[in-house]
Amino acid sequence: MTVTIIGAGLGGLVLARVLHVHGIEAVVHEAEASPGARAQGGQLDIHDHDGQVALAAAGLTSEFRSLIHEGAEAMRVVDREGTVLLDEPDDGAGRRPEVLRGELRRMLIDSLPAGAIRWGHKVDGARRLPGGGFEVRFAGAPSIRTDLLVGADGAWSRVRPLLTAARPVYSGNTIIDGYLYDVDRRHPEIAGVVGGGALFALAPGACLGAHREPLDVIHSYIQLVRPLEEIEAIDLSARDELAAEFADWSPDLRRLITDVEIPFTARPLHVLPVGIRWDRVPGVTLIGDAAHLMLPAGEGANLAMFDGAELARALVENPGDPEVALARYEAEMFARSAESAREAERAIELVVGESAPHGFVAMFTG
Repeated sequence: MTVTIIGAGLGGLVLARVLHVHGIEAVVHEAEASPGARAQGGQLDIHDHDGQVALAAAGLTSEFRSLIHEGAEAMRVVDREGTVLLDEPDDGAGRRPEVLRGELRRMLIDSLPAGAIRWGHKVDGARRLPGGGFEVRFAGAPSIRTDLLVGADGAWSRVRPLLTAARPVYSGNTIIDGYLYDVDRRHPEIAGVVGGGALFALAPGACLGAHREPLDVIHSYIQLVRPLEEIEAIDLSARDELAAEFADWSPDLRRLITDVEIPFTARPLHVLPVGIRWDRVPGVTLIGDAAHLMLPAGEGANLAMFDGAELARALVENPGDPEVALARYEAEMFARSAESAREAERAIELVVGESAPHGFVAMFTG
């Protein structure tokens, strides 16, 4: 049995790695031309109940621990005036250690045998064949046929239409992010405001946030609750225009906008329906955002990796009947992803809803 995986994100790579550990061949097809084709985003907190479990199943716990950004689990919450409402140090317990997404992805890529990932394979479409199995078409590369197909290809999955007509819709929230470099020397005031971990500056309808990353970097971001047409009208190169959205906020907090050194990037947040599910289609399934795209509240990457590990486990435990494996995996995935999506909605409401920032603080303090 060879498993065809579309997408070399964290979920698809964990799936391929766990299958490889158990002697099952998997081939990953990825649209990007190479591992370094684009930046992979900022820091991720990897949770002890799902992400770390997946990495243990992949046999990569020690390699993962070598990537941890020590001290980055610290968290500070302030209001729009900069008053500190919660200041939690990194307790060293390792429940949610922070690592850079790019380094984690590189670790997973390096754990696979040569040739397991076919770069530059952008999917044009996929169809079910009359006699069984699937054809996957690629732009500029020959089509393939496979009996077992897994869509790990993210929000705009080209595999998802084989299972459901559901498509992502705009959630009403957008993240706009940028970076500051050499912060302790060049931006000491901002470094002091952010601290050693994550900063959340909250008010109803908006959030200013930041994460301290390795190599003296701060990843700064804005979350706005706005219609998509208003987001598209923002000039992301005009920092003063963005800062004007926060005119009544602390000047120190506004520097998380005005001092960013490269143009901001807007990331409208799209979601699939909470509790999405589909009828079983033989030979195909989805993991990660392809299966259950939700608001970002810390679980997305963890769920994707856990999906990959759990699907691999089901296939390993049912070597002669992949349909039993896929059915079991999907039943469990539907339940956990629905609850995670509901929790994500509640968390985002605490970040930018009417109770912000005090509702968010209460979530941690009781």
